[in-house]
Amino acid sequence: MTIPFFDGHNDFLLRLMKTPAPREETWLGNTGRGHLDLARMKEAGFAGGLFAIFVPPVSSGPPPDFKALMADPPYSLPMPPEMTHAQAQPDALTMAGLLHWMERAAPDDFRVCRSVAEIRAAMAEDVIAGVMHMEGAEAIGPDLDALYLFHDMGLRSLGPVWSRTTAFGHGVPMAFPGGPDIGPGLTETGCDLVRLCDELGILIDLSHLNEKGFDDVARVSSAPLVATHSNAHALCDSPRNLTDRQLHMIRERGGMVGFNFATFYLNADGTADPGTSWDVMLRHLDHLISEVGEDHVGLGSDFDGCVLPDLIGDVTGVPRLFEAMAAHGYDAPLIAKLARENWLACLERCLT
Repeated sequence: MTIPFFDGHNDFLLRLMKTPAPREETWLGNTGRGHLDLARMKEAGFAGGLFAIFVPPVSSGPPPDFKALMADPPYSLPMPPEMTHAQAQPDALTMAGLLHWMERAAPDDFRVCRSVAEIRAAMAEDVIAGVMHMEGAEAIGPDLDALYLFHDMGLRSLGPVWSRTTAFGHGVPMAFPGGPDIGPGLTETGCDLVRLCDELGILIDLSHLNEKGFDDVARVSSAPLVATHSNAHALCDSPRNLTDRQLHMIRERGGMVGFNFATFYLNADGTADPGTSWDVMLRHLDHLISEVGEDHVGLGSDFDGCVLPDLIGDVTGVPRLFEAMAAHGYDAPLIAKLARENWLACLERCLT
């Protein structure tokens, strides 16, 4: 029996934007390229998820291959310069438009959702629920006016930063090994952004913020603390992973952690090893459940944005992960929580 699941993070919109037109084959064609397309999502039980708008770095030459640069730890990658909202908005609007195009291209199979009621209704009709997310808020601009526009388009989850600095705050570096206690946190404009997101019912994603930024969100926001795609720093010494202190804060605030499938955030040596085992993945899940609680952990795959374990391969490997969870001793009610129920409950606490 296929277990339906909700995924806290993917980068399919960026892949789709980079695909030469016509884009129907990438979305509808089941080409086997990348990690996601409609046919494979339906086969795997992908019932819904947060679809990230991520504006790639501006570069005068070919964009950096972060996967290759991170393949051989230790590493410390120079971050791209800060982007203005004028630079970021065109790509962000393109990806927002593509999310709505996905619905128009497959109206019986995919729906853009703005509330948990809409997500549940879509799932009940066997329609994939797509929720707009933004990874790095450069496209919003310091006056915050564009946030209202993106909210009207369906934005319900936002990370103030990717790893590069924005007008709103400072992220963790692309480095290994290292911790998240690096640099200043949110700017005053970033605090204003968080307050407005609370007012509009937009989830704040902590995944790429540094430790001071994480604490600033906890101080400024009254909402649950959520990291859509992060793992345990105690098991992999990456600045992108969460310390036990941060995990405890998420638990106390009724938040959520999405378990990230990216190999360089799983392996203790920081390598992007596609041979990563079920044991490595399950140790992270065990740790997250131990520190955050079984009601506050779900999936945050990072599909189409990372090097996956070969055991998963693409979205069709998620059922194998559930089988590994069962073999590890997770019972059916716990797997259902991890698969979808925890995410839906968290979104009900976060969205208005």
